[in-house]
Amino acid sequence: MTLPPKVTERAFARLAEINADADSPKALRVAVEGGGCSGFQYNITLDEPTSEDLVLAGGGQRVVVDEVSLPFLTNAVIDFSDELIGAKFTVENPNATASCGCGTSFSI
Repeated sequence: MTLPPKVTERAFARLAEINADADSPKALRVAVEGGGCSGFQYNITLDEPTSEDLVLAGGGQRVVVDEVSLPFLTNAVIDFSDELIGAKFTVENPNATASCGCGTSFSI
């Protein structure tokens, strides 16, 4: 059974802040692509959903995952981190067997 990723309230709240002044609010797209120092990397952008996307909604916001990336994000947690070293959306992925120091690249 494939469990979809979860999105934290903190991630939805940050997305709401980003979209607050936008004429046309966008969804947060979380995708997995080949590359990076560990084999796969996350690509997190603002985008419009397509008919093939899984749409995760909360707080009036949307996070989307394409069907190719979905198996790599089974049971993952999409969050927002605001620390001294910077603020960013993060992915806690239980499927990753290794990751790089910056947290954007991983292997399975």
